[in-house]
Amino acid sequence: MKKSKDDEIILSYNDVVLRRSDLGILNGPHFLNDRLIEFYFSYLPTTHPSPDILLLPPSIPFWIMNCPDIESLQDFVQPINFPDKKLVIFPVNDNDDVSRAEGGSHWSLLVYYRDANKFVHHDSCRGLNAWSAKKLYRAVVGYMGNSDKSSNGMYVECDNSPRQVNGYDCGLYVTAIARAICSWYENCEDKDNDALWFSDVIEQVTPSSVAVMRKEIMGLITTLMVKK
Repeated sequence: MKKSKDDEIILSYNDVVLRRSDLGILNGPHFLNDRLIEFYFSYLPTTHPSPDILLLPPSIPFWIMNCPDIESLQDFVQPINFPDKKLVIFPVNDNDDVSRAEGGSHWSLLVYYRDANKFVHHDSCRGLNAWSAKKLYRAVVGYMGNSDKSSNGMYVECDNSPRQVNGYDCGLYVTAIARAICSWYENCEDKDNDALWFSDVIEQVTPSSVAVMRKEIMGLITTLMVKK
């Protein structure tokens, strides 16, 4: 059977394979899929190359949330080496059906900051993903460190996280907030364990900046396509 043009591979970047259909998602007002978020999270370390930061592809938190038994989860999590990282960024999707690839209808962001021993949930749609984020938190909190304290981090819902103004930009808010937090970690010399990165996110992540980001990601992909 002949493959459709949408299935054509346009870019292989690190471990991410993008197809022509992904450009269509960026061209229109559409919900970002797993591949596009994984691509951007794979790209961010080139602009924020701190060894302290870990940006996870969507597949990893999805499996942590939905792994059927503790032994399998332990084996899965161990090579990730969470205790070696100070800032861990998890994309959260509300899909809980392991049989559905790229399911779900909403993205949010869960961020662990070791110095504050806190998990902060950023949701652009007023806590719509709170249940999924707390499910991920409960599944992963015990693996974040080698001490009882670091394995008992606090969960915080960021009530003033930037809000989306439509029904499809949640994934872009995830990428924009992740970028703002990485920038805060690298550039803020006096980090407040209470205020954290909140003011930076509010300042940098707005409806207009998020709208531009869709074009930025498209431009990044097309530039890398030319270079490959």
